[in-house]
Amino acid sequence: MKRVWPGIGAGLLLAAGMIGNGAAPAAAATHKIVMMVTWIGCEDVCKGVQDYIAENKIDAEVVVRNAAGDKTRFAGFVQEARAMKADVVVTWGTNATLSIVGTLADQGNKAFLDDIPVVFTVVADPVGAKITESYDKTGRPNLTGTRNRVPETVNIKSIRRYQPDFQHLGMLFDPSAPNSVNKVEEVKALTGDLDFTLDALPLDLDASGAPMVESIAPKMEILKRAGVEWVYLGSSPFLEKNQDAFTGAAVDDEIAVLSPYEHLVTESQALMSVAARDYDVGNLAGQQVASVLNGSKPGDLPVLAIDQFAYLVNMKVAKKLNLYPPVEFLQFVVKVE
Repeated sequence: MKRVWPGIGAGLLLAAGMIGNGAAPAAAATHKIVMMVTWIGCEDVCKGVQDYIAENKIDAEVVVRNAAGDKTRFAGFVQEARAMKADVVVTWGTNATLSIVGTLADQGNKAFLDDIPVVFTVVADPVGAKITESYDKTGRPNLTGTRNRVPETVNIKSIRRYQPDFQHLGMLFDPSAPNSVNKVEEVKALTGDLDFTLDALPLDLDASGAPMVESIAPKMEILKRAGVEWVYLGSSPFLEKNQDAFTGAAVDDEIAVLSPYEHLVTESQALMSVAARDYDVGNLAGQQVASVLNGSKPGDLPVLAIDQFAYLVNMKVAKKLNLYPPVEFLQFVVKVE
């Protein structure tokens, strides 16, 4: 017999240890509740959390809530977490995290969770977004998280290792998303020390304030005319969701794409990614969840960092762009044919 929380459809309840068949454990067997709040569905990070809990036989059930790109849903998730008395809430992405816990200045505001432990994942710059004070101490009793991003210096140096004469980087960003704007500023700060030029263009917004897919190709053409050689996705769930429009426009304009997400290489037309594997990020978040369920105070836990990254190169795109990696580069990258 399934436990169905108020407002939760039975088909949306995923139980640790029973994932994949839709079944939930008997009510008497489960003592902890983990709510996973996602932005674009239960992808590999979410699955990594679920599997870590299941494989480590943690006595908890995982309830997945998907905003599906709609920020208005988060307020309901906050209320639902309190109603079901969730033991831990896991958030995916900057939008979800800001909507669930707010900024440092929002502590004490009941519109956000400061009374339930929260573990964040896939936040490009939690310090810049004012979610945490630092990576060592979040400055919030109920909050800890994970770091999944390669340092931007590594990304720029990786491009130059691939193409030694690289000089001009481009970025498209979502002006409505703080993480997207902050990432542009972070990359811009490196232009002097690493000797490259950056052109960053905001995507056009529609009447509701959402970025428009139709603006990707025209903006990419502007970057091409400016002399951009590589375009970096930076941090943008919108561009990640519309990966084919983004990478396709770049390839059409003979611009190489560097992605922080490997699936843009394996499933679309990004040339290269330097990234932590999403599933590994989910496992790391699962470790944080386990620590909290075992009695650790979230605010006492540092934000855990992924320490292993993979280099992927799409050789079909390399052929289209006539931009092949040096032989020594091929010794450590994973080639996607």
